[in-house]
Amino acid sequence: MKYERIRNFINGNFKPVSSARTLIITSPTDGTPLAEMPCSSAADLDEAVKAAKAAFPAWSKTPIKERVQVFFRYKYLLEKNLQELAELVSEENGKTIGEAIAEVEKCIELTEFATSLPQLITGEVLEVSKGVECRTSHVPLGIVAAIVPFNFPAMVPNWTIPNAIALGNCMIIKPSEKVPLSLTIIARLLKEAGLPNGVFNIVNGDSEIVNAICDHPDIEAVSFVGSTKVAKIVYRRATQNLKRCLALGGAKNHLLVLPDARPDMTAANVAASMSGCAGQRCMAASAMIGVGAVDHIVEKICAEAKKIIPGQNLGAVISKESKERIERYITEAESAGAKILVDGRGITVTGKENGTYVGPTVIDYVTPDMAIAKEEVFGPVISILRTNTLDEALIIENASPYGNAASVFTENGGLARYVADNASAGMIGVNVGVPVPREPFSFGGWNESKFGVGDITGKSSIEFWTKLKKSTTKWNPEAGVNWMS
Repeated sequence: MKYERIRNFINGNFKPVSSARTLIITSPTDGTPLAEMPCSSAADLDEAVKAAKAAFPAWSKTPIKERVQVFFRYKYLLEKNLQELAELVSEENGKTIGEAIAEVEKCIELTEFATSLPQLITGEVLEVSKGVECRTSHVPLGIVAAIVPFNFPAMVPNWTIPNAIALGNCMIIKPSEKVPLSLTIIARLLKEAGLPNGVFNIVNGDSEIVNAICDHPDIEAVSFVGSTKVAKIVYRRATQNLKRCLALGGAKNHLLVLPDARPDMTAANVAASMSGCAGQRCMAASAMIGVGAVDHIVEKICAEAKKIIPGQNLGAVISKESKERIERYITEAESAGAKILVDGRGITVTGKENGTYVGPTVIDYVTPDMAIAKEEVFGPVISILRTNTLDEALIIENASPYGNAASVFTENGGLARYVADNASAGMIGVNVGVPVPREPFSFGGWNESKFGVGDITGKSSIEFWTKLKKSTTKWNPEAGVNWMS
C-alpha cells in the first residue's frame, strides 16, 4: 500500500480501529491501492463520543472570539498546505489537480466565513417594559456528527467543521469509506492550529457507523451529504432518535436554454457544468432543456465537449461500478431512441489503463420518460430534451422530485425572472451553469434534495448548530408591575 493503515482520530491522536474488518482504498485515477481502512465498530464510536463529551464543557464555555482564533490559524495552514491536500484529494477521488486545488480554495473561503461568526451571533436585546430586559443568545448543542460523501473529500467536511466547532460544539465526522485520506490532513492541521483534544474526532467505517451515529444517545445533531436514498434513511433514523438532522440528497439539475442565449458563453458553461469533477457533484447539469430553435447552441456544446479529454482536463469517476452504471444509462437512452452526439463510453487512458474514466457525453432528443432524464447519473453526461415553449420546459423541471438547482440561459431579463420565480429548486442560476452560492449565502436545495430545516452552510447554518436561549431580567421593583413585567 502507498499509505499506512488508516486510523481513527480520537482525542487529538490517531488511534487504531478495534475491528478486524477492512476495506481497500484504491485510486480511481490509475487503480493504485492506496491504503487499508479498518471499519470501526460501535465501541470505536463510543470512544470518540467519550472524548468529545470530556472536551465539550471547556470548549463551549470558551468565548467565541477566542474559539475562532483557531480557525484564523487553520485558514493559514490550509493556504500553506494547499498543494499537499489538493494532491491527496486528486489521488483518492480522481478529480484533476486543478479541480482539487479549487476544492481546497473553497475550504479556505468556508473557514474565512467561520471566523466572522462572532459578528453574526451577537443576539438581540430589548427593554420590553420599564426596567425589564429580554435577551437572546446562541448556545452550542453539544456533541454533533457529520457524515460526508466521496465527491468532495475536503470541501464537504469543511461545510460543517468550521461553523459547528466555532459555534461551540464538539464534532465526530465519518468520512466516505471511498476517500478517507484527505481528512487525516485536515485533522493534523486542526490540531496544529490549536484545537483542543477531543473537540474534533474522525471515526472511519461504512454503514455500520452511520447507523451507530444515528442511534447514539449522546449525539445531538447529524448532518449528512450523499444520495437521496441514503439521505432519507439517515433522516428518518436520526429524527426517530429525537436528533436534529439535515440530510442533503441527490439532484437532477436542469439548464433551460433559450434561442437568444449567447451561444459561446452558453456552450462553455453547459459543457463545464456537466463535466466538472467528472459530473460527480450535486450541482452538475445533467439535463438541458432546449426551448425552440437551439440547434446552433447544441452544435457548440458538442464542440466544447470534444475539448474535454479524459486523463487531461477530465478526471476519473470514483469506481469501476460507477463507470459501468453511467455507461449503462447512456446505452439504455440510445436504445430508447435518443441520439448520441458525443460518446464517452469505453474510454481507456494510456498509462492509466486501470483508471475508471468516462468521456464527456452529449445525448440529444431525450424524452422525459427515459431513465436518464429522471435519475441522477453522476457522470460527465448531459441529456438534451426539447420543448417548444418555456412553460413546457418548466413543467419538466417542476416534475423532477429533486430540487437542488436550475439555470436559465437567455438575454431576456423578464424571462430569466420568470424562470427564477417558477423553477422548483433552492438554487437558481441565470447564465450560470453551476449556481453554487458563495459565502455568506447558504447552500441547500428543495424537495428530495434536502431533508430537514435550514441550510448546511452560511448564515442559515447557525440555526442548525445552536439552540436559542431567551433571558428576561428585572432588577428595579420600584418600576412597578404591569402585564408585561
